[in-house]
Amino acid sequence: MAIQSKLVRFDLTMIVVSFVIGIGIFKTPSIIAAKAGTETVFYAAWIVGGIISVFGALTFAEIGARLPVAGGFYKIFSHCYNPVVAFMFNWALVIIYSGGAVAVALAGAEYIKPVLVPAGLQDVVSKKMIAFAVITILFILNYLGIKMGSRVQNLLSSIKILMILVFCLAIFGAHNNTAIVPHQTQSTTDALKALGVCLISIFFTFGGYQMTINLGADVKDPQRNIPRAIITGITIICALYLMINIAYCQALGFENFKGMELPAAELAKKFFGNAGFKITSVVIFISVLGFLNTSFISNPRVYHAMAEDKILPPLFKQVNARTQTQEFAISFFYGLTLLSLFFFEAFEQIVNYVTFIDCLTIAFAAGTIFILRKKMAGTSYSGFRMRFFPMIPLLFMAVLIVVCASVFIADRDAALIGIGIFIAGFPLYHLILFFTKPPALKGDHNP
Repeated sequence: MAIQSKLVRFDLTMIVVSFVIGIGIFKTPSIIAAKAGTETVFYAAWIVGGIISVFGALTFAEIGARLPVAGGFYKIFSHCYNPVVAFMFNWALVIIYSGGAVAVALAGAEYIKPVLVPAGLQDVVSKKMIAFAVITILFILNYLGIKMGSRVQNLLSSIKILMILVFCLAIFGAHNNTAIVPHQTQSTTDALKALGVCLISIFFTFGGYQMTINLGADVKDPQRNIPRAIITGITIICALYLMINIAYCQALGFENFKGMELPAAELAKKFFGNAGFKITSVVIFISVLGFLNTSFISNPRVYHAMAEDKILPPLFKQVNARTQTQEFAISFFYGLTLLSLFFFEAFEQIVNYVTFIDCLTIAFAAGTIFILRKKMAGTSYSGFRMRFFPMIPLLFMAVLIVVCASVFIADRDAALIGIGIFIAGFPLYHLILFFTKPPALKGDHNP
């Protein structure tokens, strides 16, 4: 049974916002400031990252409009590339994103536990118990139905945007009392190298909007609403990111801001005094809830698409006729997430290897726009069509490859782990194919 379209443009826009705005914006800016070295490179990196992300949004807006199906991020690979390649990329993403969801949950638990847990009980066990509780509650809400999940998402995303705006607007009523540090300069070569390194963390912070195309079959009027929701969502995100980074630098002082472990907490403390820490904890925890909720909405759609291609058992595509929920698929993702809970201790562990395989996958996904346009040439397609083609997707893909190279140079072990996960998908694909084929066809190993 196909999944019925129930999400409207506002629902999808809020999902885009929460796909991107997770915990990164509250942790990575001070890291990026330290890598940038100067305020000029810092702002340049965020502006470049924002522009390239808009290019990516335009690219995936057209891809989503041209192929509006459940599990679209998987489908574009299987539709345009060999099925085994599609499986290898999505197998890597399934592993990475389940672990990433847990890492973000643990980071959120780290922030909220001082508010919820007495000082004497704030240990690793309490952190994992909070993460387990959050993951379980969101699983139950999404198990009840897709509209329930989207309503929760709308609420979480709206609160998150409001709280970031509060941080940003607070700078107009405050004075920078930080110490003045002598201005530092960089050579052009050093500045370009710093920019490349900064883009690693920036693309991690901007990543996620492309996964919106997994919901293509759940959206009302997808050819109009998918591109508009993606473009609106990424525009909101760019504006919020730029404002909060200005707030960080103006309120805390750029040199003092470099390398701060909790820049958002310092910002809140400056403006809200003793209550600042608790306010920041709540903001970050809400952001974590939104990120995790989008994971429960999106990832089961990938399983659905893979089951339709007979790569996964049919059980993964079964849908409850009343709630429109993929009950087994969402339960499987929940189980995989809980399993990952035992293997990750902190948010920082995912950044190094996630960025490499994520950027590589997104680059190949963006490349499907050329194949889709060629396949649909001469058809009556009337959906969204980006301007300045092919320069926009080519530039987007080129920057992603540069980021991959930067990760490989900066942390070769992390890159090799990502490559290893990707390659492991090849034998796993054929193993699954063997066990899911009817007995009479098991001698045929062709995809």
